[in-house]
Amino acid sequence: MFALTHDPIDHHALTESVRRDGCGAVVLFLGTVRDLTGEQVTVFLDYEAYPPMAEKKLSEIEAEVRRRWPVGEVAMVHRLGRLEVGEVSVAVAVSTPHRADAFEACRYAIDTLKELVPIWKKENAPDGSSSWIEGGTPS
Repeated sequence: MFALTHDPIDHHALTESVRRDGCGAVVLFLGTVRDLTGEQVTVFLDYEAYPPMAEKKLSEIEAEVRRRWPVGEVAMVHRLGRLEVGEVSVAVAVSTPHRADAFEACRYAIDTLKELVPIWKKENAPDGSSSWIEGGTPS
């Protein structure tokens, strides 16, 4: 399961959606809007995407996670639009029978999402200036 949304991410519901009886491990990653990047203060972010390509890449990531690990379920959701400091911008949840696989699969999913999915963020500063951040950068 994967989605792009303008609505707040319900990470509790996302976590529950991946739970399975045969899976003893559930790992959840949340990416949140921070107020400082390096020395630059951020007051809010704007996220944009090219949905057809973003959804295609998310589908490819999900398929690769399922191919590489014994996944019960995987879910990835990314917010679009304006997000304030502290809001959840991205969530990835993975269930597997054992914790090592769940951690590895979740890390692969978020790292690959950040690298390959065409979602762009614009950091907005207190003085009204802004800058677009390239995909694949550490966040």
